[in-house]
Amino acid sequence: MTDGILNISNVQIAGSVSCVPKMKIFNLENTLFRSSEEAIKFVQMTGVEEKRHLESDVLVSDLCFEAAELLIKKLDWNKDEIGVLIMVTQTPDFLLPNTAIILQDRLGLSKNTACFDIPLGCSGFVYGASVISSMLTSQGFKKGLLLVGDSSSLLAHKEDKALSPLFGDAGCATAFEFKEGKNINFKLWTDGSGFKSIMIPDGGYRNRFSEKSLCVIEGEDGNKRTKINPEMNGTDVFSFGISQVPREVKSFLKQINKEVSDIDYFLFHQANKFMLEMIRKKLKLERAQVPYSIIKYGNTSSASIPLTLSILGDNVRSKKIAICGFGVGLSIGSAYFEIGDVFINELIEYEG
Repeated sequence: MTDGILNISNVQIAGSVSCVPKMKIFNLENTLFRSSEEAIKFVQMTGVEEKRHLESDVLVSDLCFEAAELLIKKLDWNKDEIGVLIMVTQTPDFLLPNTAIILQDRLGLSKNTACFDIPLGCSGFVYGASVISSMLTSQGFKKGLLLVGDSSSLLAHKEDKALSPLFGDAGCATAFEFKEGKNINFKLWTDGSGFKSIMIPDGGYRNRFSEKSLCVIEGEDGNKRTKINPEMNGTDVFSFGISQVPREVKSFLKQINKEVSDIDYFLFHQANKFMLEMIRKKLKLERAQVPYSIIKYGNTSSASIPLTLSILGDNVRSKKIAICGFGVGLSIGSAYFEIGDVFINELIEYEG
C-alpha cells in the first residue's frame, strides 16, 4: 500500500447480477405524504420516483441467493472452485450465525469455502471488494463471490418521511477471479468521529434492546421513529457528501494517475440525487458518465453500486469504471477497474 492506495494485482471482476423484489412503491402515490405537493418536493429533492420492497416472507439473503445462482450459471463456474464467499449486509438473517455461512449451504458450495459477513452499509461494496480481492491475490483462491444488500425498507419507521420513502431493497452478487495482468485499485477512508450521523441507537450491546426501544418518538424534524430504527443527521451527512466525497475522489484519481476524462463511468452510492448532482458538478463529470439507479430503485445501501452497474447491461463491457461508496461510519471507499469484453451483467426480479 502506498499513500493509502491498495493496488491488487492479478484480480478481475468477471460479472455481476442484481436482484430486486417485484413489489413497486411509487412515491407520488405514497400516503405517508400529507399532500401531492409534499410528495413532489420529496421526489424532486431525492430523485426517488419509485423503489422496490420485499414481501413479508422474503429476506435480502433470498435476493442474493437468486443473483448468485444465476451468476454462477452464466459464468459456467464449478462451485467447488469458489474459495471465498463474503456477504456485506446490515440486515442479516440472524444475529448469529453469519448469513454467508447459511448461503454456503444453500448455494451448494464446498465446505472448504471461506465464508463470513461484513456488517457495512453504503461503502460496503467497495470494502467487501477490497477484502475479497486481497484474499484472491494473497491466499491462492481462484474464484470468489461478493454478495451485498440490505432490506432497508424494513429498517426505517413507516412514519419517518425522511427515510422510509428513500430506502429500497436489493441484493447483488459479484464474481471475482484470479486473472494475471488484471488489477484493481482501492482507497479506503474512515472518520469514526461521525459515527452518530447515521445510526440505530438501540439493539446492540452498548444500548441493549428494551421495552423503551419500541417507544415511538417524534423528532424535531416531525418524523417518527423508535430507537431501533435508523436516524440520520441530514445536515451533517449532506455536508459530508458534497465536501469530503469529491475531495477523496479527486485524491484517488490523482494517486492512480487518472484523469476524469479517462473514466467511462463513475458509479456512486445512490444516496440522494440532489447530492449526487452536486458531487458530479464539483468533479466536472459529464452527465453521461454518472448513471443513476436511485430514480427507479431508491437508496439500496451497499447494493446501490452493483445495482447501478447492472442497469447498464452490456454497455459496461470493455469500459473503465470508477466507483465510490460513502455513508455510515462515516466511511468512503473508492475503486478503479477495467471491465472485460465478456462481462456478465444482468438485473432480475425475484421469483421466489
